[in-house]
Amino acid sequence: MRSTNERGYHPELEQRWMYVNGMTLKALLHVGEQTGDDTYGEYVRKHTDLFVQEDGTIRTYTLEDYNLDQINQGKVLFSLWKKTSDKKYAQAASELILQIKGHPRTSEGGLWHKKIYPFQMWLDGLYMATPFIAEYARVFDIPELFDEAARQLLLVERHTRDRQTGLLHHGWDESGEQQWCEATTGKSRHFWSRGMGWYAMAIVDALEHFPKDHPQRGTMMGVFERMMHALARVQDPITGLWYQVLNRGEEGTNYLEASGSSMFVYAAAKGVRLKYLSGPFKEVALRGFQGLLNELIEEDASGVHVNGICHGAGLGGNPYRDGSFEYYLGEKIVKDALMGMAPFLLASVEIERLQGGERK
Repeated sequence: MRSTNERGYHPELEQRWMYVNGMTLKALLHVGEQTGDDTYGEYVRKHTDLFVQEDGTIRTYTLEDYNLDQINQGKVLFSLWKKTSDKKYAQAASELILQIKGHPRTSEGGLWHKKIYPFQMWLDGLYMATPFIAEYARVFDIPELFDEAARQLLLVERHTRDRQTGLLHHGWDESGEQQWCEATTGKSRHFWSRGMGWYAMAIVDALEHFPKDHPQRGTMMGVFERMMHALARVQDPITGLWYQVLNRGEEGTNYLEASGSSMFVYAAAKGVRLKYLSGPFKEVALRGFQGLLNELIEEDASGVHVNGICHGAGLGGNPYRDGSFEYYLGEKIVKDALMGMAPFLLASVEIERLQGGERK
C-alpha cells in the first residue's frame, strides 16, 4: 500500500467513497481486531470521517445512482458505531439501506448491479451489498432483511451456475440483450476468478450474521459448500493458486491471479473456522495461502508486495467489454494495487485464525 501523505491520509482512500476503499478499510479493521492494535481502527475512522458528515450524509455518494458498489464501504459503519456510539454512523448506514429498498430489480427481485446496467446481476454486487444487508438486519433487528440477503445470494447462484463445472459465470442479463451473454440463458461466457471470489466472500460474510433458525441458512451453507468443491477442482495442483479464467489453466496467456486466489483462501479458511464447510477445505485454504507466499508475494526493505493482480474487469459499458476469454486476459496486470492487497490482508488474518491464532 502507498504511504500516507503529509496530512496523514492515504492518497487513494481519501479520494471518494468506493468499493475498493471499503474493502481495504474493512481489511484493516480485521487486522486491528486480530492484533489488538487500536491504531488500525483509528486509521479507519479517520478516513471514514472524510466522508460521513455529522448529519449522517455521505460525501461523494449519490443514492439515485443505484450502484451496488457504493454500498460496500458502509460495512465499516457498524464497527465505528459500536465503538463510538456516534449516531452519524448509524444514520449513514440507514441512508445506504434506503438505496437497497428502492434499488431497481429483475422480475424476480434481483438487484441490478447498477442503474446503468439494466436487468443485469453481477457476482461483484453480491459482495458489495449482501453482507451489509445481513449485518444491518442483525444490528437493527429487522428480520425481513435477512430474507432479502438470502434471496439475492440464492437467486444469482441459480442464474449463473454452470451445471457441468459447478462454477459461476461472472454475470447474468435477464433480458438477454447484451453482447457479452448467451441470448438463451443470459449468462456471460466465462468464469472470472475475482468474480467468483466476490461471491465466495459475500456468502461467507453474510452467513456470519444470520440467525441459526433462519429457514434458508442451511440452504446457503449447502450452496457455499457445493461452490467451494467446484473451486477446489480447478485449484492449480502445482502452486495451489487459481487462474484468471478459472477453468482454462495455462491456455493462451492465462495466469495465476492474486486477488481471486486470496478471496478463495479467505472464504475457505473462514468457512472452515465457522464450521460452514466440511471435508478438505482447510487443506485447500492452506495450500492456496502457501501458493500466494511462494508465487506472488515479495518482501523487501520497503515492505510486502503483491504481484499478479488483475487491475479490473467488467461487462458492457463504454468502451464495451465483451466478456470474451481474450478480454479477461487483456486487462492490465498490476502490482500492489488495493484490489489485491486488501484480499491478501483478509486471507492472512483468516489463515492465522484458522491455525489457532484467534484473539479471545
